[in-house]
Amino acid sequence: MSEGRQTDPARGRFAVLQLVRLSGALLALLGAMIAGGKVGWLAGVPEGAGYALLAVGLADFFALPPLLARRWKSPD
Repeated sequence: MSEGRQTDPARGRFAVLQLVRLSGALLALLGAMIAGGKVGWLAGVPEGAGYALLAVGLADFFALPPLLARRWKSPD
């Protein structure tokens, strides 16, 4: 029964898209925490690094998933 069983590439691609979104959200959150300067254990990190992480996290969350989906799109 498992002889003809193949893995669906859409399942793996969906997981990758969700992991990209999650990593982007976490990077943006960490960047906002650093830029805000209100978290004690992040006090030694420069504020500019927080803004950079925030920008990278937002780009990762909003721009990268559509780019990956476009790259993986089946040809017409």
